[in-house]
Formats: sequence, structure tokens, C-alpha cells
Amino acid sequence: MSNYKLPRKDNWIGRSSDQQLYLNEKIILSSIKSPFQSNQNKTIALLGYSSDEGVRRNHGRVGSSLGPDAIRKQLGKMPNHLDNNTQLIDFGNLECNDEDLESLQSDLSVAVKFFLDNNAIPIILGGSHDLAYGHYNGLAQYLPEGKTIGIINFDAHFDLRPNTNGNTSGTPFYQIATEHEAKNESIKYMALGIRKDANTKDLFEFAETHHANYLEQKYFCMTYLEHVELRLMQFIEDVDYLYTTIDLDGFSSAYATGVSASSPMGFSPDIVLKSLKLILESGKLLGLDVVELNPNYDVDDQTAKLAASLVHYVIHKV
Repeated sequence: MSNYKLPRKDNWIGRSSDQQLYLNEKIILSSIKSPFQSNQNKTIALLGYSSDEGVRRNHGRVGSSLGPDAIRKQLGKMPNHLDNNTQLIDFGNLECNDEDLESLQSDLSVAVKFFLDNNAIPIILGGSHDLAYGHYNGLAQYLPEGKTIGIINFDAHFDLRPNTNGNTSGTPFYQIATEHEAKNESIKYMALGIRKDANTKDLFEFAETHHANYLEQKYFCMTYLEHVELRLMQFIEDVDYLYTTIDLDGFSSAYATGVSASSPMGFSPDIVLKSLKLILESGKLLGLDVVELNPNYDVDDQTAKLAASLVHYVIHKV
């Protein structure tokens, strides 16, 4: 992994105490190149995907390579409610060398499997959404044959664009879907927050042809909470494990200006937190990532704080 960078302590800033009251005091720094064995009740592995190459190829606003460290700087300030038998480990960043996105995705798969082999829960900090292809493959390589992984994507976009001209931030679930199709299998995919003003009709057609589940943004809100929860529970019951990916550009720009493709028409944090609660209570979560934070366009670090708060919620509930 020539594109691997060790974690930096200066990314973990915040108040000090003598009781590990803050996550900057709880965090452990380690390396994916070192032997590792979790002997705790719970170990959470943080890894950054420090790349915006997929966004650049997709003609978006670059800057998400800065996202992982921006999330860490906000997360470290937050209070620590983890017990002493839970480890929180930062394993640093994977970076994209020479625009070689495909090698980066492959390296991420290896890292994700490494965490799972050592009884750690992977949480990947992005970075452009092309990381989903590598993350998913790492989960799939870890599981025995025959086990199903359900993908839950909080996003304004399907990310089902063809990768005819190479992998991008818009192609990961197309790649997964077509690889399943080649094996006469169906992708287990649910997209929450999809917008018609952000997806062409051929993407809707592809989603329907491949039996993807999705909820449009106008229904992914607290007004329709009962319907959202019912759809989620039905999806969760049909799979063995869950991979959850949160694309910050699905949120309204009222909450998330610092993303690669912002819009005022997105969803709000409350419905995402309600959905995450169901996902975590199922006990099926295998891996999670938060993607598309672009600090270049953030205002008062609000998007970075949103991303950090989502990670904070997950690590305390998983």
C-alpha cells in the first residue's frame, strides 16, 4: 500500500481531562501494516479515504480528499461516552497516487477485510463516494459464500452511472450491480433520499430493472417516518448483513454546504438518525462510511461537524 499515510496526533484536538472525557483522549493511533488483534469487547477502526479523484472524473467540485482529517478534527472535540472495554483506533489515510483510483479501491478492500479479520468494525471517512466499491468488496471478501449484504445508501444520487470510461464517484453501485448480475444474482440495494432533479431517467430505469429499493427525498422525512421505518425494516429483514454509506450531499445545504454537489433540496439529520437507529438495533451492521465532505466549501465547519456527529452517534450505538 504505497498510498498509505499513518495517523497524525494533531488531527485529534480538543479539551483535556484526567478521565478521558473527550474522544481526542480516547483515540489510539495505529497502522494497518502492523499486527493487530482486538482483545476488547468492541473495537472501532477509523480509516480515511483521502481522495477526490472519483469526483474529478465525475466533473464535480474537488476537495473531498481533505474530508477525513476535517472529520477527525471535529470528532476529537466531542465527548467520550465509550466504556473502557471499547477501543477507538485511528489507522490513518489511504491516498490516491498518480490518479490510480482503481488501485486505491483495491487497497481499501484489503484494509476493510483486515479490520474485520481482527474483530474490528470499519468506519471509513471520505473522500469521494467511489470508496463504496472498495468498502463493499472488502466486506464481501470477509463473509462466507452465500451470505447477503444489503447496501443502504443515504444519498441524493443513485450512483448507478456506467463505468465505461473508468470508475468515478458516480459508478460504485453500478459496478456492484453488474458484477452481481454476471453471477446471476441481484444486488441488495436501498437508496434513501433520491431526487428526481439529481438523477436522469435512465438511472431510475436501471434501478427498477435491477430491483433496487429507493425512497425519493420528498418521502424521506419525518412526516413519513412510519413509512420510512417500515420500508427499512422490510429491507433489513431480507439480508444477512448491512453496509451503510452516508453521502453528505444528500443533506440539504441548510445542513451541509461543504460537499461536492450541494443543494437546498436535500434531507435533514433527524430522519437519518431515526434510520440509523433501526440499522444499529438490527445488529447486522458490518461496515459504515461517511463520504463527500469537501472542506473547501464548508461554512464554519458545519458540514464537518455534521459528519463527526453522525460518526459519534454510530460509535456509541453500534
